[in-house]
Amino acid sequence: MRVTQSVSGAVGLFLAAALFSTEARAVIFYSTGSGTYNTTAPTGSLAGSGWQWVGLWGGYEGTPIGPHHFLTAKHVGGAVGGSFVFGGNYYMTTAYFDDPSSDLRIYEVSGTFPTWAPIYRSSGEVGQGLVVIGVGVGRGDPVVLDGVTKGWMWGSVAGPMRWGQNTINSVVDGGAYWGPLLYALFQADAGPNEADLAVGDSSSPVFINDGSGWKLAGIAGAVDGPFNTTDSGTGFYAAMFDANGLYTQDNGGPWYLISGDGPVPTGFYSTRVSARAAWIDSIVPPEESGDSPLFSGSEAVILVAGVAAIGALFSRPAASAKGGS
Repeated sequence: MRVTQSVSGAVGLFLAAALFSTEARAVIFYSTGSGTYNTTAPTGSLAGSGWQWVGLWGGYEGTPIGPHHFLTAKHVGGAVGGSFVFGGNYYMTTAYFDDPSSDLRIYEVSGTFPTWAPIYRSSGEVGQGLVVIGVGVGRGDPVVLDGVTKGWMWGSVAGPMRWGQNTINSVVDGGAYWGPLLYALFQADAGPNEADLAVGDSSSPVFINDGSGWKLAGIAGAVDGPFNTTDSGTGFYAAMFDANGLYTQDNGGPWYLISGDGPVPTGFYSTRVSARAAWIDSIVPPEESGDSPLFSGSEAVILVAGVAAIGALFSRPAASAKGGS
């Protein structure tokens, strides 16, 4: 993989996660490795930030966006006739609709959801704080380079739903399959809830508050990686708040050294919901969901200052039904 160092020393690593035979779901926190951290709905200023809109779809998550429809990631699979669990109730899926321009999939269910998430429709995601809700426990062993901890391996034990925070750093072009993606960096000392995602967290919803309330802005799909401490061998996947001095590769190619003038955080990518609002509205009309009219602004890729990068983009989904993000 080729990488370009920005003026700030950050590097964008645009890679799809490899497929795994051992499923491990995790929201990984910088501040703690506790498996019981943030396993109940957030309170205070984060009350109502999306926890109430998340259901379980197989081993992943789905988010209702209307009285009879929920949104998920296409690559996690699933079939008509399966059960979506929401609010302690089971809703049988009766149809699904795949977005031809992204990783999004909408399922239709029998029955009526009691509540659902409004979607974010504007173009102001960059710089916004987010809440992401994933399925799992926490982090694995530390990744240590020259005696310094740089991040943590992915865990391997499934656990309960958890929430974390981050900030949308940029919007990147994920290519023909993915379309526009929201990119969030996993950074040191960014707060007690600073979180990254891992294998099994595909389809995790990303919510932002635009001043009028919390809205669904993204559906998680991929993460940065793999990494290695040398330029040979199989490498590993991890949540890295500083990948400086490590190596990465593209689809099994040669390992490339990651370098920068300072810490090089990596992160996770989510399908940009606002860019696909027209398609969503074609399946779930706003008059049915009660949502606002379609935003008609630009869907252009936004790269914030200091995060410009080039290199290999996603070449395949981040997960199969048994792994990925």
